[in-house]
Amino acid sequence: MILAGDIGGTNARLAYFQSQNGHLRLMTERVFPSREHRELAEIVTKFLQESGTRPDAACFGIAGPVRNGRVETSNLPWVIEQSQLAEDIRVPSTLLINDLEASAWGIGELAAGDLVPLNRVNGSAVGNQAVIAPGTGLGEAGLFWDGRQHHIFACEGGHTDFGPQGDLQIELVRFLTERFGHVSYERILSGPGLVNVYEFLRDKGCGKESAEFAAALRKGDAAATISRAALAGTDKLAEQALDLFMAVYGQEAANLALKVMATGGLFLAGGISPKILAKLSGPIFMQAFVEKGRLRPLVESIPVQVITNDKAGLLGAARCAAVRGRELLGSAVTSGVSEIA
Repeated sequence: MILAGDIGGTNARLAYFQSQNGHLRLMTERVFPSREHRELAEIVTKFLQESGTRPDAACFGIAGPVRNGRVETSNLPWVIEQSQLAEDIRVPSTLLINDLEASAWGIGELAAGDLVPLNRVNGSAVGNQAVIAPGTGLGEAGLFWDGRQHHIFACEGGHTDFGPQGDLQIELVRFLTERFGHVSYERILSGPGLVNVYEFLRDKGCGKESAEFAAALRKGDAAATISRAALAGTDKLAEQALDLFMAVYGQEAANLALKVMATGGLFLAGGISPKILAKLSGPIFMQAFVEKGRLRPLVESIPVQVITNDKAGLLGAARCAAVRGRELLGSAVTSGVSEIA
């Protein structure tokens, strides 16, 4: 029995998996609001008590850079130590990995129905792969192809400097510099980032914000309100904001694909991408993606797919536990997963 966790700034998802015929079967799942708890151990302990089951191994994908088994979460006031967490939850074989690293691990468990292609390429795609995921923050990860299998690695590319393209984006970076100082891609490509883009366009006078829409923004999840209105075509400012978001998303997705040389494919993950699939399937994202000058033919050859399975991070954390924790899990747990790497 494997305990897997996908821990984000908004929600903490926990689930039990069992290995069956070389694949991972979801047994039970629970979602906890992350900010309503003081630490991860509190959430995991509650889940274990309610389930009444003791796992053989555990792996948690955490939003933030994991170094030497320690992570200071990017969008939560938590500091998590792998050794201390293992002691607190009484599961010695406990692993902490970056949340996008978990999503990358999960790609190998996805079915064709979990992926929506945004472009068509000729021939089979072989080589490195990459994952980019706007959500509460912006996560990125890579998969190195050694000729036989992929090796997953985490990165913090979402915090690299935003490179504006065109006059409007140059004005945007000036607006965000006044607000934040350093402007990373996460300041745009995230839920809070979409709100930043909307406020920039509103303050620039690109449209008039109605009193009703302003009240809706204050009342609930502002990013969700903006994206819903943009997709429904009920608010012009919201539509402009999502269009600008989409252009920057395409630019940074291609940046990642070039840096990783992701000829094996680029995957769009996270909480936002599936929700704006209708917009991603339109022209703006892919037009921005392929505009890489002399390297346009290369990026045009990279398959781009949206991950629609919201359990990809959980699957990845479980798969990581199964593969990396073989010596800890024992043959009873890893039987049937020896080839899933």
